[in-house]
Amino acid sequence: MTKGSSGFLLTGSLIAICIAFSPYIFYLYEIFPSGPVWENSFFTYESKYYKDVATVMWTYLGKITPLFLLLIWFFTCKHWWYHVILVPIGMYAFQLVGTIYDDVYLETFIMDANELLYLAPFFIGILSIVYLVRIKIFDRVYGIDLSELDETEISVFSPVSDKDLREIKDFQEEESEDFEQSNVLIEDYYRKL
Repeated sequence: MTKGSSGFLLTGSLIAICIAFSPYIFYLYEIFPSGPVWENSFFTYESKYYKDVATVMWTYLGKITPLFLLLIWFFTCKHWWYHVILVPIGMYAFQLVGTIYDDVYLETFIMDANELLYLAPFFIGILSIVYLVRIKIFDRVYGIDLSELDETEISVFSPVSDKDLREIKDFQEEESEDFEQSNVLIEDYYRKL
């Protein structure tokens, strides 16, 4: 086995183990005490908003677990649309920050009521990136030359582009030449009869 393939196998195994243990990550909230204060040898945590450490940890882990799984999906996804996964990642991250803010400062997060309005520019940016990636991929797959768009000189007021008008004129000129040539051939035919 080569060194590269064993590293790939190890990474894949670690990711699989993390995904398999994700329900246990969520259920870690059960080890926290019921009550407003959690004291240990490192620090003391006081839940001001929820008034119960187990409840606040249930809320945090309810946001952290899907965020963790979405981050794994984002970093391991090989599809062209993987940037779209940033949308739910951003949403869960925003909710987690809002939840922490609520509990630490005992104030409702100012941006909590209009969450989608604050996340909309982020969503629009991500969707724009995904659309540009899609255009580039379809350009490569189907051989569409995007530089032709500059040559079309599309007018807003004209239903037919300048390029199409040029093609129509060229076609009409070819038809008229072919018609004149066919008349000459018919006349030669009748003369020989």
